[in-house]
Amino acid sequence: MSTPSPAGKPGLHPRNPHQGRYDFAALTQAVPELARCVKRNPLGEPTIDFANPVAVKLLNRALLALHYGITRWDIPPGYLCPPIPGRADYLCHLADLLAGDFAGTWPQSEAVRGLDIGVGANAIYPMLGRALYGWEFAGADIDVPALENAAKIFANNPALAGGLDCRLQRDPQAIFRHIIRCGERFDFTLCNPPFHRSEAEATAGSERKWNNLAKAGQHPGKPVRGKPLLNFAGLARELWCPGGEAAFIRRMIAESRQFARQCLWFTTLVARSENLPGLKQALRATPAVEVRVIDMAQGQKSSRILAWTFHDQAARREWAARHWSAQM
Repeated sequence: MSTPSPAGKPGLHPRNPHQGRYDFAALTQAVPELARCVKRNPLGEPTIDFANPVAVKLLNRALLALHYGITRWDIPPGYLCPPIPGRADYLCHLADLLAGDFAGTWPQSEAVRGLDIGVGANAIYPMLGRALYGWEFAGADIDVPALENAAKIFANNPALAGGLDCRLQRDPQAIFRHIIRCGERFDFTLCNPPFHRSEAEATAGSERKWNNLAKAGQHPGKPVRGKPLLNFAGLARELWCPGGEAAFIRRMIAESRQFARQCLWFTTLVARSENLPGLKQALRATPAVEVRVIDMAQGQKSSRILAWTFHDQAARREWAARHWSAQM
């Protein structure tokens, strides 16, 4: 890992493995095919064209191999290729959240069970959570090919074996319903909800990203108008839903009441800070006993985790002692 620097990725969690600039020497050694995509930026530093989906996928493959020992990872064309440092940050903060109920210790065992809403073809959260903390996951999605690919990734990597139970959500309007089973418990849920409110908004956002990359000297070309897929790609259902992330999270909050006793912490990313007041108001209408907002930052990008629980502190500590202590 390279040494952190001001030009690296300020704001990452201290335990995030991706501090500082990408170490392209080590990355290309881990995945030699990446070498053909490495170029020099105007400052003479190695980088890749972040508007090139092939280059981004190879970078992800190298990061997974170098930092996590995950050597067999791929996604079908067009599916979301997530930025790994930010996804790792979510999990590091989630570990801290759980540690608050466990005498300040991060629980690292298969006794900890998480539910990933929208696991996707990339299975990024279960992969990193399994590699970093040894957790087990259920992964829910409405897309059959995505679930098939996620299961394939775990089957092809011995270090991930047994870490993911893929579950098809047959009702696109449901989130936890039909996924959380009777008598089942989860220590947390996590989610990267669809960000945009419409396909047109997703396309405009992709064009802005392309233009920003061009201004930064990371891509010399021009966007193809009307094409929503860019460097990190993503199918329509991964990128947008009616009402965007605010509407999606409101549905999540409403459904969480039904499963209040079966989950310790419900969490989700919130990309737009202006959505927080309305989401907090929605939570005040529930019996949630604690709500937290955990700020995150990667370079110039900021986001946050919204977390809520229906268990008071004493109940959370009792939960942790009962479910985690025996297997730590």
